[in-house]
Amino acid sequence: MNNKRIYLSLSSQSGFEQEYVQKALETNWITSGGPNVDDFEIKIENYFNNEFFVTALNSGTSAIHLALILLGVKSGDEVLCQSMTFSASANPILYQGAVPIFVDSESDTWNICPSTLEIAIKDRIEKGKKPKAIIAVHLYGIPYKVDEVHAVAHKYEIPVIEDSAEALGSTYKGEKCGNFGTFGILSFNGNKIITTSSGGALITNSRKLKEKAIFYSNQSKDIAIHYQHSEIGYNYRMSNICAGIGLGQIKVLDDNIEARRKNHFFYREIFNEIESVNLSEVLDETYFSNFWLNTIFIKPSKNKNKENLRLALENENIECRPVWKPMHLQPVFEKYPYYGGKIAEDLFDKGLCLPSGSNLTIEDKNRIRKVIENFFN
Repeated sequence: MNNKRIYLSLSSQSGFEQEYVQKALETNWITSGGPNVDDFEIKIENYFNNEFFVTALNSGTSAIHLALILLGVKSGDEVLCQSMTFSASANPILYQGAVPIFVDSESDTWNICPSTLEIAIKDRIEKGKKPKAIIAVHLYGIPYKVDEVHAVAHKYEIPVIEDSAEALGSTYKGEKCGNFGTFGILSFNGNKIITTSSGGALITNSRKLKEKAIFYSNQSKDIAIHYQHSEIGYNYRMSNICAGIGLGQIKVLDDNIEARRKNHFFYREIFNEIESVNLSEVLDETYFSNFWLNTIFIKPSKNKNKENLRLALENENIECRPVWKPMHLQPVFEKYPYYGGKIAEDLFDKGLCLPSGSNLTIEDKNRIRKVIENFFN
């Protein structure tokens, strides 16, 4: 096989990263926290128009965990969570000894279904256990139904943790994803819109909550000349080296978003001609997606199904993968309550993620197009 590998979603270097990393090395800031971390937080806060406070952490998972802690979620509490998502959205619930309650998707955005969410809340309250939080996800960069979901949350006075790990740069009604919930979550993993190699961030509108998040992420060290700890802490702070990569990456954030959206228009051209495939789109003009990953829903017929298309692409050294397997179907989570029908399951059965990296070349796209068109024609 002579063709180079086309990956699902690789990071692309800006060319500015080395400057900041080198500075960290020269000043011996090779640890968690530091000037790059402070500067990176400021840059992200600027991106959110300085209306929010950002805490840079070592992963988006850590950010979700700290959000749960700051909301007072404890052992035995219940937390509602979108079922169709990556396991990192749900794992922190178990870190706290809490109980995940999974909710089905709706078919428009593939995200948490507002009506099913309310059914779940009512039933949990009737069972004597009002949920402590809701984790809603902007799946693959497409915003969830913000107004509807938050109306339900407001009605029952349940805070929302807005998992925007895949949605940096996406907006709803002109407002950036990550600022709708009590807490917002970002990820800077190596496959995201921008990367710090590994990393994430917690977004809040409260300086006090940011300070508390930093406290917890630095092992909850009390103010004392000696090491004293009155609360359980975590080693969650972003490293100064990783933040240096982030400072170089954020310079090309808008360019990366534009490149991902161009990928989407490329796929739209292809699948407009293929009736058996639906490309996942935003619901209307109030939604703006970074299209972190492009996903399709294939109506199977004969040998035309998601797995055979995946294999056809893989045979040409092109990576793609099924959409997220719903959490309520995962062995580690299957014993927990689930509300809804079969929408998430159907999406998993027939959905596929296609190469969507911001560094896809024209040659890459021509190879992808050829395989897809040959497969369906």
